[in-house]
Order: sequence, then structure tokens, then C-alpha cells
Amino acid sequence: MITPELIKDAKKGSAAAQRLLFDQFSDRMLMVCRRYVKNQQDAEELLLDGFYKCYAALPGLQYQGEAALYSWLKRIMINECLMFLRRKNSFVIVSEYVAETVALEEDVLNILSAAEIFNLVIQLPAGYRTVFNLYVIEGMNHGDRSTVRYYRRNFQISAEQSEIIITKNAHAAKY
Repeated sequence: MITPELIKDAKKGSAAAQRLLFDQFSDRMLMVCRRYVKNQQDAEELLLDGFYKCYAALPGLQYQGEAALYSWLKRIMINECLMFLRRKNSFVIVSEYVAETVALEEDVLNILSAAEIFNLVIQLPAGYRTVFNLYVIEGMNHGDRSTVRYYRRNFQISAEQSEIIITKNAHAAKY
């Protein structure tokens, strides 16, 4: 359990307190990183870089509960992943994608397990995967952040187009 005292100790640089923070959140933050990068080793490195930034920024954090701390850590991890993808320049520039008129088959998505959906998302090209994660998983909308506008402008894809691709892949895999 995360307590205000633990955060206070972590702010002071206590290795034990920082380790407890890491142990508490590392599994969930690793899954956040894995949604953005295909390679497990890259995700683990991004996790460590993210926690390093977290520890450096802790003195300025006003602890407002575990849920707020989780959101703050998650935002740091997402930013680390986005910066990694920019540095790696692994985005495939997508020309104007003309989506076929495909009705999303709700029943196909409902029968897929979380692991199957994760595997489908991981197979998307980096640009599609990033936009899908930001819109569908993170719940950002068109006006949330300049980062989202950057990706929409440069990759010319929408969350709906990513959903169509996932639905098509899921449908093809099942039949």
C-alpha cells in the first residue's frame, strides 16, 4: 500500500521507498510500455527510464492518493514510449488511408480474450499502434493533447481506422 509517508521518504531519496514504489507499479507500467513497443527488452528499458524520471520528478509531486500517483506514473511511461518511438523514427508514414465501409463486428471483439486483442494491437505498424493506444486505450479525444494532434496530422489515421484493422485481423484469424 502506498502511503504519504512512503512518498515522503521516496522524495528524500530513500532507496527502500523507491523500491517499494517500483514493486507496487512496475508490472502495470510494463504493460503500458508493451502496448507502445513490440520488443519486450525495449519495454523493460523504457520502464526503467520512466521510473528514473519519476524519481527525479518526485520532489515536485503533490501526493493526492494512489489513483493520482498511478495516473502520473502512467503519463510518464507513455511520454517515454512516445519519445522512444520518435527517436527511433520507427513510424511508417501512412498515406491517406481510405477505409472501406466495414461495420465493426461487436461479437468478434467480444469473443477475443485480452491477450488476443493485445497480440493484434502489437502487430499494427507503430503509427497505427500509437494512435490506437492514445485514443482507444488511453481514452484521449481529438482535443486532449498536442501529442495526439501531432500523430493524427503526421500519420493521417484515426482510431476508427485502427479499430477496423483490428476487427478485420480478428475476423480473418477466426475464419
